[in-house]
Amino acid sequence: MKKEKNLKWRKLDNTAKLFPVLANKNRTNVYRIGVILKEEVNPEILKEAVEQILPWFAAFKVRLRKGFFWYYFEDNKRPVKVEEENTYPCRYMNPQSGSRYLFRVTYYKKRINLEVFHAITDGLGAINFLKELTYCYLDLKNGRTWKKNGAGTPTADCFHEVEDSYVKNYRELAAKSYSTIRAFQVKGDMLPMGAMNVIHGYVDRGDFKKVCVEKNASATQILAALLISSIYREYWLSSKKKRGKYKTIALNLPVNLRNFFGSETTMNFFAVTNIQFTPGEKEAGFDEILASVKQQMEEKITKERMEEIISYNVGYEKKLVRYVPIFIKELGTKAIYKRSEKSYTMTLSNLGKVELLPEYQNEVESFHAIMGVGKSQTLKCAICSYRNDMVITFASVFEETYLQRTFFRTLRQMGVRVRISSNGVNDETV
Repeated sequence: MKKEKNLKWRKLDNTAKLFPVLANKNRTNVYRIGVILKEEVNPEILKEAVEQILPWFAAFKVRLRKGFFWYYFEDNKRPVKVEEENTYPCRYMNPQSGSRYLFRVTYYKKRINLEVFHAITDGLGAINFLKELTYCYLDLKNGRTWKKNGAGTPTADCFHEVEDSYVKNYRELAAKSYSTIRAFQVKGDMLPMGAMNVIHGYVDRGDFKKVCVEKNASATQILAALLISSIYREYWLSSKKKRGKYKTIALNLPVNLRNFFGSETTMNFFAVTNIQFTPGEKEAGFDEILASVKQQMEEKITKERMEEIISYNVGYEKKLVRYVPIFIKELGTKAIYKRSEKSYTMTLSNLGKVELLPEYQNEVESFHAIMGVGKSQTLKCAICSYRNDMVITFASVFEETYLQRTFFRTLRQMGVRVRISSNGVNDETV
């Protein structure tokens, strides 16, 4: 095959530079946003919709290349494949195989899946893409040739800017580094490599809002406290190591930075904060855990703290590793990240509510998100809301579902209606 000439290239954003170094079959750094329609998906129309919208999104229309100092993106002009789902979610994307795109679109019955390698965008960027894909698919299926912005163009609420918002919002500050504690780790019997236990909890948003009002807390604060409480009750209390030095339960919590800095980039623009709870001798109740979580989130999730994180991350790149050869960067990054993974027990990501244009809402059943897991990142929880459903999805490499069972049963005890579905890996009653 002839080498393509005159292909445009661009740098990866500050956070994206981590993912190509760290990704492998055990740590894929791939996540999924899924939309369930009211009718079964037509694969030919879906492929046509992908081809139509892809030119609008420069962040997606790339392949990954390796330079001497950094990885970089290059325009990808290959055709896009759309296939029926036939394996577990969030499997590894080899940047040197197939079409070399860093995202995949698959379908299964009424569901459209968008899976994304984290180097190209974050969860909000992926939702933005999937919404436009859903609009275009439904327009083509229903023979609609109109849109408020004109046929064949993005909708008014679509954002498709490509910029490194980390660098744009960088200010040199006396930045604080990340937590270096060793957190409590959940252990269990693992599924075979590549297998994933997925459980979706469809939570009634009206019921859940009543709990938020009663507890005077935000949705994410309640969910984080409930997750820590479930880990505490199901794993921490029975662990022989609970009185040792790794007894702090910690959540890795991604924070959308667009809300703080007014960015509309389709590249990554998020930061992570560490929410911790260290149990004492006396058994802790939910309200005690919630009070600690609320205080930490109010102190840590501020524009000032986010500016410090950006300053630390971008400053490290600018001052220390910018001109270090990539093979040395890879060795250092892997060592640092391996230690940082031990600073949290699991990841919780709340992507918020998906808003669709009114004319499409009745054709869409729900949205959900799944984060890839592996041997080093065994448990993750993602939340995505649409209309009256908040879908809480646990992805796990464990055979057992003790954590999920306690989490959802506690929600029900709080008066919240919950419907459960799973991928059938473990059919234990939750």
